[in-house]
Amino acid sequence: MGKLSTHVLDTTLGKPAANLTVYLYKKENETYALLKEVMTNSDGRCDEPLLTGDSLEIGGYELVFDVLNYFKSKNIDSPFLQDVVIRFHVSNVDDNYHVPLLITPYSYSTYKGS
Repeated sequence: MGKLSTHVLDTTLGKPAANLTVYLYKKENETYALLKEVMTNSDGRCDEPLLTGDSLEIGGYELVFDVLNYFKSKNIDSPFLQDVVIRFHVSNVDDNYHVPLLITPYSYSTYKGS
């Protein structure tokens, strides 16, 4: 069975992004419904996968990372980015969908990990 997970790294500091709020949404018709709100731990990861087993379904998802409040906690008052939104599609529930996010106050990068 597959799973969905994430990991956030602050490349400005060269450290995991701890205490960053992440929202997970599932696409339902033309809107997105909130499934889960979590905070990253000291390693920039969530304590458990966002979805596993039967909760991981085929369809569209959205991860929203609250980078504004994260950078404010680092005394960066006016970051260019406020929310990083990543929309993706799960096509095989037996795959692992790991969505790493690398952030700075002015840019971000992501990819599909395993």
